[in-house]
Parts: sequence; C-alpha cells; structure tokens
Amino acid sequence: MIVKLILNLILVPIPSIGVNGAAIASVACHLVAFGISIMALKKVIKIKLGVKRFVIKPILATIIMAICSYFIYSVLLGIIAEKLATIIAIILAMIIYALAIIALRVFTKQEIKMLPAGNKICIILEKLKIY
Repeated sequence: MIVKLILNLILVPIPSIGVNGAAIASVACHLVAFGISIMALKKVIKIKLGVKRFVIKPILATIIMAICSYFIYSVLLGIIAEKLATIIAIILAMIIYALAIIALRVFTKQEIKMLPAGNKICIILEKLKIY
C-alpha cells in the first residue's frame, strides 16, 4: 500500500499522466505484492519456481492477447456498435490467452489433468500434437 500511495502522490499530479497514474500505481503495488509473496513462498515451502515458466511465459501470453484484442476491437469498432465490439473483443481475448498459454506450454500434462475435464483436454491436445 505504501508503494501505491507514494506513486499516486507522484504520478497523479503530473498533467500528462493524470488519473492514469493511479492505474500505474496499482499495477506497481501488485507487482511488489507478487514479488514479496513469491519470496515468502520460496522460503516457507522451499519450492523452486522457474522465472521462465511462471513469469516470462504468462507475460508473453498476456502481450499476445493484448495485441490481438486491440486489433480485434479496432476492426470491430468500425463495423458494429462499441459495446458489442467490446464484448466480442473480451471473449476473443480470453480464448486467445488460453490458446497462448497452451501453445507456450505454461502447464505440464499433469497440471492440465488436474483441471476439470483435464483428461479430455489432454486427449485433445495430444491428438493435435501440442503435448
């Protein structure tokens, strides 16, 4: 919370940033909380969490989703109503994120099998030669 407060006090008054500074401060605050949680988890559970698998790949999937959803929204905005374009872009963004997570192999086969209907998902992924 201290990070968020300090960044809000610094960023919001800047005219070129304005209220966007509050969003930036919130993201920074969550990143700090995430970092502290990961360090505590590593210390208490003594688990090794690979940065590539748990940070880099999800960030890459998020970037892929963001770029695709932005372009989908931009194209749809010229064709259909704004609210409908937003809803369709969000739904497609969720699908794109799930596909990116699968394509980047963020989860192992065993982790996928733990999901509801995980065995069926694994069978489909094996047939598609993804896993």
